[in-house]
Amino acid sequence: MATTMPEQGARTLVELFKQARPENVDTPLLTLEDGSVLAYRDADKKSAQLANLLIAEGVQIGDRVAVQIEKSPTAIWTYLACLRAGAVLLPMNPGYTPDEVSYLLGDATPKVVIADPEAPAATLAAHPFTCAADESGTLDDATRTLSSHFEDRPVGPDDPAILCYTSGTTGRPKGAPLSQHNLSSNAEALIATWGFSDEDVLIHILPLFHVHGLVVGLNCVFGAGAQMRYFSRFVPQLVIDAFAESTVMMGVPTHYHRLLAEDRLSEASCAPMRLFISGSAPLLAPVFNEFSRRTGKPILERYGMTETAMICSNPLDGERRAGTVGFPLPGVEVRVADETTDEPLEAGRIGAIQVRGPNVFAGYLGRPELNATEFCKDGYFRTGDLGAFDDDGYLSILGRSKDLVISGGLNVYPKEVEDVLDNLPGVEESAVVGIADPDFGEAVVAAVVAQPDAALEPATLRDQARERLASYKVPKHVVIVEQLPRNTMGKVEKSRLRNELTALLVQPDPS
Repeated sequence: MATTMPEQGARTLVELFKQARPENVDTPLLTLEDGSVLAYRDADKKSAQLANLLIAEGVQIGDRVAVQIEKSPTAIWTYLACLRAGAVLLPMNPGYTPDEVSYLLGDATPKVVIADPEAPAATLAAHPFTCAADESGTLDDATRTLSSHFEDRPVGPDDPAILCYTSGTTGRPKGAPLSQHNLSSNAEALIATWGFSDEDVLIHILPLFHVHGLVVGLNCVFGAGAQMRYFSRFVPQLVIDAFAESTVMMGVPTHYHRLLAEDRLSEASCAPMRLFISGSAPLLAPVFNEFSRRTGKPILERYGMTETAMICSNPLDGERRAGTVGFPLPGVEVRVADETTDEPLEAGRIGAIQVRGPNVFAGYLGRPELNATEFCKDGYFRTGDLGAFDDDGYLSILGRSKDLVISGGLNVYPKEVEDVLDNLPGVEESAVVGIADPDFGEAVVAAVVAQPDAALEPATLRDQARERLASYKVPKHVVIVEQLPRNTMGKVEKSRLRNELTALLVQPDPS
């Protein structure tokens, strides 16, 4: 299934940003937490100085620049500088451990490293430039006197622009380079789909080491000539304050769940906002429904991944369905296929989600052997996700193929079981995994978080689930937990949960 977009020549992200930049470079770009404002002129000046530094350091088109610093305006200017100089940005989570950073630096072999003085990259790299949370450091010292004029290098649409690493849930992280055109085509599709314009003000609460905050958030702003209300971290009360002078918010499900705990969240406080977008992890239907009831604004959920940027989105105009990620973006083809034959399946059938389009990367860094396994013969990329289209064309994500539980020879899709558990009285949320079982091969096991003041009994939950699920899908074990393990973007870490539940359930009964 696919939607179409007017055909345009492949272009770079730099070209898109130039076209969209306001004629008046004094137009505000970033409103910071202290109320100060940085304009498009500042972005041009600061990114030019940083680009000149990269050139002075011998960076050639295609060379990589690793960045492990806290979220700051400098992180944004560095992204722009890399694009303008033809360098490839490698964003790294400031929370990465020395082992994780050592692996990424060894795999990516960056020409330049920029790091917080306390970050592992500052120690592991030979001659890093430092940039502290207050933006002081050797990076500022080195760029302050450099020219604020820079002639953008003539990069091509197929030249790599960023290098993001997969989460590594199935082994060592793999580098996924996204080209200038991967990013520009995706930005254009999102701007059109979400109605972005130069009148928009985005509440930016996301980190800049992840595709969501970097590729989606920044590219929509710069590609539309829009503005940002910048936050270094998510504080619900401050975000609600920002609604009064903003139009769009991008967040993860955790953000919306926490906003619902605020009494000030209401139809009146959200009136100036035209769009709330959620991604990076599944949005629970109860959160979607309660947010819609409280604010009158249904959250728009979308779907993407490191290797493809954004793939699908619920509509701007039209029904936004809870539990779905909507339709393929303009120019992007999505199919649900048989995992063995790659043959497309009809609506309602669960299968492997595969995607093809200008947004899809060309292959993993230094891993050509994976092209045969991760791409179909006709060019579709195997996302590793399972899903199904409904009769109206909405796509639902039903989990990762590696998370599929095969119990007694029968397939159990965790999302189906989670949807049932999440709708039981007193259940806040749940996560379902399979653990080794001598009788069934794998046993269905659920971790459940209770709502405040709710007293849940595992046996009762299993009985209630049995009324809605076939017996082989009913969890063999239900474990009540205080919270589910999540990564920095709010996604449940099922491999970690599986290990924790296995360790818990194999312990001998103390009685």
